[in-house]
Amino acid sequence: MTDPFTPSPELAAIAKRWLNAYAARQTQPVINLFSQSAAITYVGSDEGELLTEPDFHKTFAAFCDDQAVLVPENLEVTAYEAGTFGWALATMTIIAPDADKSVAFRNTFIFALENAVWRIVHVHNSNPKPNIEAMGYTSRSIEELTASLQSETLDLGHTGIASVMFTDIVDSTALAAATGDATWNSIVQTHMAETDAAVAAHGGTLVKSLGDGTLSSFASASAALSAATRIQQKMQDQTQEPHLRVRVGIHTGDVVERDGDYIGMVVNTAARVAAAAAPEEIRVSDPTRAMVGGNADFAFGDPVSVSLKGLEGEHLIHRLEWRA
Repeated sequence: MTDPFTPSPELAAIAKRWLNAYAARQTQPVINLFSQSAAITYVGSDEGELLTEPDFHKTFAAFCDDQAVLVPENLEVTAYEAGTFGWALATMTIIAPDADKSVAFRNTFIFALENAVWRIVHVHNSNPKPNIEAMGYTSRSIEELTASLQSETLDLGHTGIASVMFTDIVDSTALAAATGDATWNSIVQTHMAETDAAVAAHGGTLVKSLGDGTLSSFASASAALSAATRIQQKMQDQTQEPHLRVRVGIHTGDVVERDGDYIGMVVNTAARVAAAAAPEEIRVSDPTRAMVGGNADFAFGDPVSVSLKGLEGEHLIHRLEWRA
């Protein structure tokens, strides 16, 4: 099949001209490039920015006049056409001098040939933000997906949304020094076996042990929370010394499995959530808490926004109230 779309430097130039005029609030050139079709549509990046007919041109002119002047940088446009139809994709960084802010922007255009002149019939602006902020979950990046699909060892049957749990023994270095290597190794092995049993009892998989901690995966957030509760209750029931204390962290998102191991941002985030937990605490990310909704089996407290090492921005985490 012959590809009907061919690169269009002409449409790329029109898209650039429109974007530069729009950023500079040159209203008339912006309006002149629009189609007269009743199908014309503008989708802006803000919630209320959706314009259609009637009175599109008059409304958009007023809208353009009302906006702050912006400065586009690193503007790149690709465009294609097929007969009387074409489209373009633009990426850039928008600088707002008055607010001293910069933000990534993406724009798509649909063009129609009207009386031998290309006109814009549709514009869609978007300001990309992480899915965890917009929808409460983390998905794989395009780069991760590409790497996954190119990996011959990837088992696609074990990828998708999962809740990842990290456990970590508190003060393990001091305890190991106090008990001696042989005794400490026996204590850790017993703890690992008990953790494995708790994970398996709730349908999870102990992916690996990490010295004094573990990484486990669950098909549901509720299963992960139940397993974490069982682990902490087991710790509470200890009668022998040393009395182990663990911290637990859980995060939910789209995981990537490779060679029986789990990789990606979900795993990194779960580890950082665990590190933010106090001894004998179970801390969960906001997406994990959202997954269980109003499930009466779980109660949460002390929501707090924290910085997680190696991750951008603030992250809301909750304490699972596991004690009866």
